Amino acid sequence: MSLDAADRPAPRWGAARLLAKLALAALAFWLGGFLQYLDSVQRLIRDVPDRPTDAIVVLTGGAERIDVGLKLLGAGKAKRLFITGVHKGTSAEMLSLRAQHPAQLFACCVVLGTAAEDTMGNAAETAAWAQKEGYKSLRLVTAAYHLPRSLVEFRRFMPGIDLVAHPVVTENVPLGEWWHRPSTARLLAGEFDKYVISLVRARLVGQQS
Repeated sequence: MSLDAADRPAPRWGAARLLAKLALAALAFWLGGFLQYLDSVQRLIRDVPDRPTDAIVVLTGGAERIDVGLKLLGAGKAKRLFITGVHKGTSAEMLSLRAQHPAQLFACCVVLGTAAEDTMGNAAETAAWAQKEGYKSLRLVTAAYHLPRSLVEFRRFMPGIDLVAHPVVTENVPLGEWWHRPSTARLLAGEFDKYVISLVRARLVGQQS
């Protein structure tokens, strides 16, 4: 028994339902990955290795990161500190005044990198410096939410170097209550999207090499 044309579902509604299902599936897939990303950030915060490294690397983006890097340097976790992504007009003396650490510490043990403009640039700049210095291990200091993407890029540029992740947690990015803060939620969602792009790029480059 055939259906009359009036009883048949309109093709456009069938297509709309299919698109809606695909959109929901994509959203569920994104949300699952986002929650895994947040879990990985929390694990990085909980499990910070205490072992020393050849050098400490700080990715610019907040005064707290530089302060943490300098404290680690003072605690003997490494003998050199490399700050990557420094603005070209910033000197070591200016940084020492901002960070309120002795200028002598900057003179002897701190190196500024001014070539990087993004995370991938940080990795490339640091890789060139570490290779020149002959370093085999680095402690990577950056914001906790930024660490997963940073590790992907740094491992891509430095596959033979031991990287120790050192997350920096600040009060202005409350990771434990991100769902109560729309600004934090947007920040983390955007960082997760960038992290996925880095993962895809690393996989594609690995397949081509």
